[in-house]
Amino acid sequence: MYLNGVLLNASDYTASNGSTVVLAVGANSGDIVETVAYTIAAIGYSGYSGISGYSGYSGVGTSGYSGYSGFSASLSSNNTWTGTQTFNGSTSVFGAVTANIAETTNIVAGAINATPTAYINTGSVIYYTTAAGANWTQNIAFSSGTTLNSALATGQTVTIAISALQGATPYYMNGTLTIDGSSSGVTTYWQGGTAPTKGNASGYDVYTYSITKTASATYTVLASQTQF
Repeated sequence: MYLNGVLLNASDYTASNGSTVVLAVGANSGDIVETVAYTIAAIGYSGYSGISGYSGYSGVGTSGYSGYSGFSASLSSNNTWTGTQTFNGSTSVFGAVTANIAETTNIVAGAINATPTAYINTGSVIYYTTAAGANWTQNIAFSSGTTLNSALATGQTVTIAISALQGATPYYMNGTLTIDGSSSGVTTYWQGGTAPTKGNASGYDVYTYSITKTASATYTVLASQTQF
């Protein structure tokens, strides 16, 4: 506890419940009384410091508000994060170890169209339920409002799989892959050395794109078409 910027001794005040403080000697009008309260959290960010107390009236100042308690996350409960969590590990241990992980699949009730855009934020797997009706040229972005160039850092890789249902007449991805609407800076290597020249009837063709960002708006893409 501080009075006019001076740290008080514990004998100069009584703090019994974490929100009320009584001075041993009342403050004068115009004095500034500041309190700081701490709340211990199991895991989380440290609490914000308390707001300065109001000036004293009639010899007794009103105590400052307690600091906000730190954010706590229980590792034994379900948690959802909307920000990026980074686990670096070290030179001797992995950054993360899991027994299993489920990936989100974006199920599209329709056919892949002539110029589809795959948004990575909707899921690492896109699954079309209706057979393709024409060849298409694939574009990839992070979301409808964020480019992949903004979301992906240089030296990072992201992989997306696109499952295209085929009918009796098959179609295929026959254009130049684009990222954020542009083929500039995109170098694509197809498995086997050759881009697809046809689709496969009455099944699923899965196109997998492993995208490594090597510089700003510059990517190396390892692509494949697999018949199922």
